[in-house]
Amino acid sequence: MHRAIFALLLNALIWGLSWWPFRQLDALGLAALWSTAGIYLISTLALLASKPGALKETLRSPGLWALMLAAGATNACFNWGVTVGEVVRVVLLFYLMPVWSLIGARWILGEAISRSGLIQVLLAVIGAALVLWRPGMGLPWPSQLGDWLGLTGGIAFALTNLLLRKHAQASTASRALAMFLGGMLLPALLGFALQQIGSISGIPPLDASWLLPLLLLTLAFIIANLALQYGAARLPARLTALVMLSELVFAVASAVSWGGETLQLLTVIGAFLILGATLWGIHEANRQESL
Repeated sequence: MHRAIFALLLNALIWGLSWWPFRQLDALGLAALWSTAGIYLISTLALLASKPGALKETLRSPGLWALMLAAGATNACFNWGVTVGEVVRVVLLFYLMPVWSLIGARWILGEAISRSGLIQVLLAVIGAALVLWRPGMGLPWPSQLGDWLGLTGGIAFALTNLLLRKHAQASTASRALAMFLGGMLLPALLGFALQQIGSISGIPPLDASWLLPLLLLTLAFIIANLALQYGAARLPARLTALVMLSELVFAVASAVSWGGETLQLLTVIGAFLILGATLWGIHEANRQESL
């Protein structure tokens, strides 16, 4: 069990600290959308080399196309968001994901929303309002690009998880390929569109100064994926979900320590409300599974 917990903590650590290498690559001229596309291009090629039959299954399954879009939006929004926005705000808003999961489960899976579920949504929304609020700004509404990307990424991540449940009959390789393709194609298309209007710079000429860090970051994400698979396969779902929340701790702590960000009292209170709603949702889900 200790090895499985360590594996999940390693996964959470890599994702929680990922904002820093994305910002370093951005400073070297490789925008987060390009680096995200590059990471998943390499991952896609590696998966196809080992599981070539997965491509045929993925292409003939429209449900997996939706998964491709959702996973691509998740990666594009989160990685871009932590590069251009305040990491603490982006990550906390991303972790509103359980709210969207509850709503999406009603729409996609036909699951009823309980009274406790509605209270969880209310707590999370109040928490988000406290995170967003700034003196003199009026209604607590996203005020930065990073805020919008964090919110959108959380919605896309919730949709990704729901689609994984809905299409659980598909092979693991085909679902993974759909997610890798989405992580490659959507950021690339968005990057090209933004390049045309001058919002981001184009892909810089090949150079070891950014290519080597990109390969190392890709390796880190592959290790994170393997660690997640190892840990999640050996621990109860409730414990896996709880350990994975440590990603939020790693992200916030590193942003304050390395990124020079500060924690306001309202942000801390909002974070506790969002975390509380998430933990309550995890407890409810595990209780229902045990019945």
